[in-house]
Amino acid sequence: MSAFSYYSFLISPDVLGFYGFLSELVYNETIDISKGSLFMLEHVQVMTKLRPFVRTFLKEASEMFEMYIYTMGDRQYSLEMARLLDPQGEYFKDKVISRDDGTQKNVKDLDLVLGTENSIVILDDKEEVWPKYRDNLILMERYHFFNSSCQDFGLQCKSLAALNIDENEIDGALAKILEVLRQINYKFFDELQGDLVDRDVRQVLSSFRGEVLRGCVIVFSLNFHGDLRILRRIAERLGATCLKKLDPTVTHVIGTDFVTKESRWAVQEKKFLVSRRWLEAANFFLQKQPEENFLVKIH
Repeated sequence: MSAFSYYSFLISPDVLGFYGFLSELVYNETIDISKGSLFMLEHVQVMTKLRPFVRTFLKEASEMFEMYIYTMGDRQYSLEMARLLDPQGEYFKDKVISRDDGTQKNVKDLDLVLGTENSIVILDDKEEVWPKYRDNLILMERYHFFNSSCQDFGLQCKSLAALNIDENEIDGALAKILEVLRQINYKFFDELQGDLVDRDVRQVLSSFRGEVLRGCVIVFSLNFHGDLRILRRIAERLGATCLKKLDPTVTHVIGTDFVTKESRWAVQEKKFLVSRRWLEAANFFLQKQPEENFLVKIH
């Protein structure tokens, strides 16, 4: 049964590639321009590096959804990105939405998208631009290939270009999200009951999220301050139970290398002491991550 009449997938182009300057790549060995992953955006005179696996991702996603590009960039930028991502016009055609087309300032809306809210999946790197549609949103980590990207977002880390590495096509971010989309598609068409027009993809997403950390009982170390509310909300949406006090049921303490009562307890009781990145990665990939990749060591 075809979903194309109303089952839509909105993509921010910034999750599929990101821009920087050619000078940042002078000594980088990971870029093979012959593979068509590096392009000049004439409109803003910067280079764009496409994320590994992007061509396969778009091809396979197009077989499940009616696809749109939706960006807070201007119309010219959105059309340039559409040409890079879809040079043959196979996937998006005229379904390209920019900030110049939107009906509301500084937020994204579904006014220009065919279909109803219950049949739309969104992939974006910014949750705050979808204040009314968070239940439709799959949040994806930004592709910080260029040094300038890390600087623009205030990150104290090295870019992929600086590290002379890139995401892996086989198990990188887009490959993992594609697998999530396959599972959502299966659940929507094969597990939900009733007529297609009455099914709600938000129900599927909520249920899928709620299984990611089910069975995990989390206590946050007392040095997160303003981030604690956000982190707790993420954990609970992923199905974890969050406690304010330590007890034997706790499975994970999320902390930093700054020693606290909670972190000392986790070490003594042989519980997982992990960084916030463990939780954030689970949120981005909608999959529980191996704790050993995010362990915190305290002294």
